[in-house]
Order: sequence, then C-alpha cells, then structure tokens
Amino acid sequence: MSDFSYPSITRGAALIRAVWSQQRVWLTTIVILIVVSIFDPHQGLESLSFTAQALLGTAPYLALSIGVAAYASASGADGLIAKAFTGAPVVMIFVAAAFGGLSPFCSCGVIPLIAALLAMGVPLSAVMAFWLASPVIDPSMFALTVGVLGLEFAVAKTVAAIGLGLVGGYVTLVLTRAGAFAEPLREGVGNEGCGASSVRDPQPPVWAFWQSPERRAKFWSASISTTLFLAKWLTLAFVLESLMIAFIPADLVANVVGGDGIGSILTATLVGVPAYLNGYAALPLVSGLVEQGMAPGAGLAFLVAGGVTSLPAAIAVWALAKRSVFVLYVGLALSGSLASGLLFQAWIGT
Repeated sequence: MSDFSYPSITRGAALIRAVWSQQRVWLTTIVILIVVSIFDPHQGLESLSFTAQALLGTAPYLALSIGVAAYASASGADGLIAKAFTGAPVVMIFVAAAFGGLSPFCSCGVIPLIAALLAMGVPLSAVMAFWLASPVIDPSMFALTVGVLGLEFAVAKTVAAIGLGLVGGYVTLVLTRAGAFAEPLREGVGNEGCGASSVRDPQPPVWAFWQSPERRAKFWSASISTTLFLAKWLTLAFVLESLMIAFIPADLVANVVGGDGIGSILTATLVGVPAYLNGYAALPLVSGLVEQGMAPGAGLAFLVAGGVTSLPAAIAVWALAKRSVFVLYVGLALSGSLASGLLFQAWIGT
C-alpha cells in the first residue's frame, strides 16, 4: 500500500504545482470569488457583474491595442518602430510623456501597447514616461474634470500627468545608462507572449502579412496569447477593484484624506494608492472633499497617485515587468504625485 500511495501522492503534488505555476492568476481569482460568494452571495454576484462590465468597457481599447501589436509583430513593422525611437532619448521621453497625457487609452487599454513598445526595443525610459502619464488623464477625463472640478484643476492634472511622465522618463534614463533594467520584462513575457525586451535581426516589413501563411499564424498566435495574458490579469484586477468599492466606504476615505495643509497632501498621496476607486468615481469624491475644506493640492495628489497606481495599472506593471521596474514605477508615482500636490497647492496660494 505504501509503495503505491507514495508515487501517487508525488505525482499529485507535481500536478498541483504545475497547474498552480501555469494558472495561479486564474485560480486566485476563482478562489476570491468563491470565498466572497460563500460569505456574501450578493456581493459575489455584484463582483461578477462589475468585472464583466469593466472587461466589456475596456474591450474596444484592448482590441485596438492588441491588433496593433499583433500586426506590428506579424508584418515585421516592430523593427521599424524600434528604429524610429532610437537616437534621441531626451526627445523620445518628451514625446512619450505628452502623448501619454493626451492619448485616449485607459490604463488597461495601454497595457498591450506598453508590452509591444518594449518588445520593439523602445527604451524603458520612453516607455516609463508614457506609462506614468497615460493613466492620469485623457481627453474624456479632461472634459469631465473641467465639469466637476473646474478648468484650473483639469489643466493642473494634465500638467501633472505630463510632468510625472517627463521626470519618470528622465530618472529611468539615468538609471538605465548606469546599467540598470537591462531586461525589464519578466521571464516568459515575450517571444510567444506580449513581447520581448529586444528586437533580433529586424527584416524589411511585409505590410500585407495575410498573404503569408506563416505570418498569418504569427498574427493569430500573438493576438491569442496576448489576449489570454491580459484577460487573466485584468479579471483579477477588476474583481479586487469591485471589492474595494464595496468594502471601502467613501466616508472613510473622506475622513482620512480630508483637511488642509501639507499633511493632508502627504496623506492623500499614500491613501490614494489603496483607496482609489476609479477615475470617474474619484472625481465627485474629491469635489465633495474640496468643498468641505480639503486642500486642492491634496485632491490633485489623490487623483494622480490613485490613477497611476490603480489596481488595473499596478497589476499590469507587476504582470509585465520585473520587480525592480515595478518598485521604480511605484516610487516615481508616489513621489511625483506628492510633488504635484505640493506645487498645485503653492500655485493656488499665490
């Protein structure tokens, strides 16, 4: 009996380890939903509904980004794009930060684009500039911010987004020139997945890639693998976000980040990371807090820190990049958000 059971147990343990290593993100999401449904069946259904709606809402952006990335890979255009981004990193960072602040991509829709840029060999400094600026503001968010908080606040948020991208890009450039972040992507993210950290032996692009069976296969392979990769991480992010919205009352956030002065700006920066709901839900919350006496600089710091480090954005960085890049991303987001709040408060006071 012992001779039979020991190998069986060993094989079972090996199978469990293999499944966990390959599907740990999906398994984590499923376990969270099961536990929530057991203790609060209504919230379990709400989380499922929230996640489904969020995925459907980001689907057009994801489809566009994934399509562009897959097309670049299948046609060989990624080599040209990488070449176009070489030679002037200072200019690249500026363009990336400005485009990130003005682009219509949400923090989720930009994920495959970021992976594709890294795969094309675009320097991490330019990618970091775009990555930091993009989640904070976009044209629709600018218009909504004007309506809720006023033009001055909307302009300040836009300047903060671009400024954060610029500072983050140049800091990353200095660090990479010192030898850091030679391989920014995680192992297994790339080649057959979202992208690689370098472009090897670029060839002239074949724009009509569909005429080649091999390139068609590459297009669909890249599309499917990237979609599956993003789906598992975004599903987990939206499930966690639904639980935050359900169990972190807005009143609690108001009590923590309310008030005036530098202390409230620092608190808003730190609290903005875990307590941020989403860009659209946060605007009326900040508007109400400012009306109750919260420092405008604290409100801006809360919006910037929460936008850059919101669950979908932060989990995307964690999924794609190595831990050192993730730490740099969070550090730049927090320090940049604090600086943005302090500068805006100083501007308001003048």
